[in-house]
Amino acid sequence: MIKVLFFASFRERVGRAQGMIETSENLTVAEVWARAAAGTPLPQNTLVAVNLEYASLDQVVRNGDEVAFFPPVTGG
Repeated sequence: MIKVLFFASFRERVGRAQGMIETSENLTVAEVWARAAAGTPLPQNTLVAVNLEYASLDQVVRNGDEVAFFPPVTGG
């Protein structure tokens, strides 16, 4: 199982704060989003963490990992 967390506006966008993906294969972060977000397009500049460390969309995620998606942060 891969635990998936959605923060801030992503929570509203996908309709939940977290989910689980049951898989026996390794997935990329982008594939995790596609499965967990049920067809919601992945926004540009999305920040991602795998097991509490920043990650890229092509990073491989394994069974037992936690993936968190954060919307881009703006400020001045």
